[in-house]
Amino acid sequence: MPRPRKCRKVCHYPQNLQFIPAENSENKQPVILNVDEYETIRLIDGEGFSQEQCSEFMQVARTTVQQIYATARKKLADVIVNGLPLQIEGGDFQLCDGNDAQCGFDICYKQKFSQMHRKAKGDDIMRIAVTYENGKVFQHFGHTEQFKIYDVQDGKIVASQVVDTNGHGHGALAGILTALNADVLICGGIGGGAKTALAAAGIRLFGGVNGEADKAVEAFVSGTLNFNANVQCNHHGEHHHGEGHNCGEHSCGEHKCH
Repeated sequence: MPRPRKCRKVCHYPQNLQFIPAENSENKQPVILNVDEYETIRLIDGEGFSQEQCSEFMQVARTTVQQIYATARKKLADVIVNGLPLQIEGGDFQLCDGNDAQCGFDICYKQKFSQMHRKAKGDDIMRIAVTYENGKVFQHFGHTEQFKIYDVQDGKIVASQVVDTNGHGHGALAGILTALNADVLICGGIGGGAKTALAAAGIRLFGGVNGEADKAVEAFVSGTLNFNANVQCNHHGEHHHGEGHNCGEHSCGEHKCH
């Protein structure tokens, strides 16, 4: 009986999930780069890790990293040489939550979030995160500078706290929510890549929400929250909603390694 493949730890979910050549008139079939393959490229080529360091970081054997990395490089070569589109999705991976038992690297930005907000296993608290600015639900997930975290027990809000994201944006924010042990995210607009990252982390999303953050959470707890299940935020450089900012419909798949 073959051995099951070990789930590869991924620290940074990719910010951009699709790359299309400037000349793609033939609508060629994209090359699929798995998220764990992307992580080897990020660590080895982007961060300058050795393959041994990469294997420790991803918590798999060095030979496994060699195989993943070789496959990733071959796919990137195919994209560049043959002018093919690239799509990043799928793979056998689990998002790092910054837990010391799982992540022993000081460079992991999620460790302090995990240490501050780790829930004891088995308790009955639901943790809700809201993109937050001046008491309101902030309207662009990728640029939120704060989350307000609410702990709900027996249908009541029992604690809340505002947490700074410390300048982390887009792909890193899903990792912060994982480290905060959030079960639910309430937000305004959100991009397709972030939606996929949240799905991979098992965090339930309630987007397209406006108004006061406290009232939004109260409405969620009572089952009366007005949200848009298909919300998407296409952002083109503006910090707030306005010209160049469009929210429409989007659906995306998900992946979670069990």
